[in-house]
Amino acid sequence: LANLRIRLEMSHFTKKRKLDKNVQDNLYFDSYSDVTIHEEMIADTVRTNTYRTGILRNSSLIQGKVVLDVGAGTGVLSIFCAQAGARKVYAVEASSIADQAVKIVKHNKMEDIIDVIKGTLETIDLPEQVDVIVSEWMGYALLHESMLNSVLFARDKWLKAGGLILPSKAELYIAPINDFVVEDRLSFWSTVKDQYDVDMSCMSDFARKCIMSNDITVNLVTVEDVLSHPSKFAELDLYSVTTEQLKSVKGAFKCECFGSSAVNALCVWFTVTFPGGEEKPLVLSTSPFKPETHWKQAVLYLDEPVDVRQDTTVVGEVNMSPSEDSSRHICIHVDYTIGELKKQSKTFSIPDGYSGEAQQ
Repeated sequence: LANLRIRLEMSHFTKKRKLDKNVQDNLYFDSYSDVTIHEEMIADTVRTNTYRTGILRNSSLIQGKVVLDVGAGTGVLSIFCAQAGARKVYAVEASSIADQAVKIVKHNKMEDIIDVIKGTLETIDLPEQVDVIVSEWMGYALLHESMLNSVLFARDKWLKAGGLILPSKAELYIAPINDFVVEDRLSFWSTVKDQYDVDMSCMSDFARKCIMSNDITVNLVTVEDVLSHPSKFAELDLYSVTTEQLKSVKGAFKCECFGSSAVNALCVWFTVTFPGGEEKPLVLSTSPFKPETHWKQAVLYLDEPVDVRQDTTVVGEVNMSPSEDSSRHICIHVDYTIGELKKQSKTFSIPDGYSGEAQQ
């Protein structure tokens, strides 16, 4: 999720190596113990208002029912469910922020409805099956941090047949972009001589290698940078997707460029959809064409920019899978062909041991 979350993770563990699963989990849950992450998520009005609206629109299916909030954090979604008329809400949270959730629940006089349970979803025990599962499980590029596995575990173990999942569907999109900021950074080294009379143009290749690396960069992409309509390459139905399928989420894409420009990156984002009850479904989008969210967009830089013209095609396949170094981190492999050029391949990741500096 947030840039700070990454920094908190890495302040605990900065050396790049394969992490023991318990270490991975401890780093992950520890990162949620600081107020700043929760402040950023609650302050994301697109995120929080969409969840609130999505829950209240389904109040007819929540009223008098039992709800499980997976990864409850400060408990705000649990309170929304109580406001929608839930009979009982089990708010499961593994990090120490659960202690604050207890206070918030009491402060809102909802302790008779909401039970905060401190522990991992896979180890806690509930006194009953549930009618509804709600969770804000999405990470960068949707799957970074792999919290969806816990939601699916909860679905298979605790959700009654015909129960409700909020949100119920996720979709992944990709489009070619021209990141003008990167172009400015790459050309910077050629301007040093004019300013200081020191020729640093030989830094250009090194700068390109550093900037257009294999790292997934989390940045805001402006509409002006997007060079085509988005192409949907994957869809996850939370009622049916399996943990096995999450080991390889892949699909093909085809984009047609709007006009003359240079493609120097691919941009990935996601949407999640809430069933609408009696109204139309509600979509939470992290698209660059929509209002900003704290997820921003995932930017995948190509090794070299490629010039394109009107209707130049960018086609290929994306394959998203857990990193071998840390199962909570995502790798994105892209095979792509731009116009008449030969097919290229590149694998991107948010690696263990990286600094959050590149994620500004």
